[in-house]
Amino acid sequence: MKTTVFNIQKFSIHDGPGIRTTVFFKGCPLNCIWCHNPESQDFSKEMLHDKEKCTLCGRCVAKCSRGAISISDAGLVNDYARCGFCGVCTDFCTNNAREIAGEELTAAQIMKEIEKDSIFYEQSSGGVTFSGGEVMSHPEILAELARSCREKGIHVAVDTCGYAPFSSFESVMEYVDVFLYDIKLMDSDLHRKYTGKDSTLILDNLMKLSDMGANINLRLPIIGGINDDDGNIESIIEFIKDTNIREINLLPYHDIGRNKYAKLGKEYKADFMEVPTEEKMNEIKERFEKSGYKVKIGG
Repeated sequence: MKTTVFNIQKFSIHDGPGIRTTVFFKGCPLNCIWCHNPESQDFSKEMLHDKEKCTLCGRCVAKCSRGAISISDAGLVNDYARCGFCGVCTDFCTNNAREIAGEELTAAQIMKEIEKDSIFYEQSSGGVTFSGGEVMSHPEILAELARSCREKGIHVAVDTCGYAPFSSFESVMEYVDVFLYDIKLMDSDLHRKYTGKDSTLILDNLMKLSDMGANINLRLPIIGGINDDDGNIESIIEFIKDTNIREINLLPYHDIGRNKYAKLGKEYKADFMEVPTEEKMNEIKERFEKSGYKVKIGG
């Protein structure tokens, strides 16, 4: 069994307790317009092309056996329908202007990378975090990986947007130490407007996980002008009051992934969004703390 991974990040300190290895699976059912990893959304491999670095030298054109790359008056043209993502063009790009997002790996190959840093997990009470994209879109291989980690005594966190059949959560629950669970917007219409899906399934799954006793840390991306209003914050506090959630991470929006959209030939639609101020983040933090939650700003 193979799956497509777009990054395995070592020494991560923002995706759960301690020093961690974060495995980022490719593909997500949501299409959040503020997403800072647009290369994570599609389930298949993609090519990132940096026009700022590209000098139109033509080496990639000459080396592509599929004729997927050409040069026109408008610049370099990439025909991704013909691309086999063999990586030859990236190898011969002298300016590092081309990069493939996505690598097909088996569970054994992923575990090999995870186990390389076992000593750091032990010393820091860390472990592995399975993220995305949306890792719950890959339930079979996730269950295999989580089970292997459990057998080897490696702490397992699953970072999820919650949009998946609950059966997928049930298949991995016994091997997961903590779910890092996102809530973005309570209002289903607004959720659909900004992510492409409504929030019903996400909220239902969160409540079911809580009812079954899962360990859940809530993660709230805070996007200025979208979900930082009093109504949304109060709705979240009201919704989670009867759950077993006690820890919350507030994640301030940033636009550091903006340049990736251009590299993928995609439009960046979040120009109107605001980075929340420190004052606003502390205000939201205090509101959750007054309701009895342990709150941290950041991952």
